[in-house]
Amino acid sequence: MARFDCFFILALFVALSVSGGEAARHLQQFPPLPSVPNFPKPTLSPLPSIPTLAQPTVPTLPTTQPSLPKPTMPPLPNLPTMPTLPKVTLPPLPSMPSIPTIPTTIPSIPFLSPPPGN
Repeated sequence: MARFDCFFILALFVALSVSGGEAARHLQQFPPLPSVPNFPKPTLSPLPSIPTLAQPTVPTLPTTQPSLPKPTMPPLPNLPTMPTLPKVTLPPLPSMPSIPTIPTTIPSIPFLSPPPGN
């Protein structure tokens, strides 16, 4: 399928190049085209001037920050003492069961002998 696509694209390219060459040769046999006449360039009216707007005045910012009063906080209350808890011991984890092994040998299949002929 890919060979057919490649062949088709190659054939299309060759056909277009040959027909393009003949068209160019055909155009060279025509008499030259008349020259383009010089037209007068239009004059544009000048653009109106943009009025200048009044610049707003920006108030100046203070350079120093006013000092704020320091808030007074009441003292923190004392926390009650926590009672001591007895240490807890965990029972031992059970042992993991053993994973059965997969046999690596294939058992032989007994072949049946054909029945004896008479």
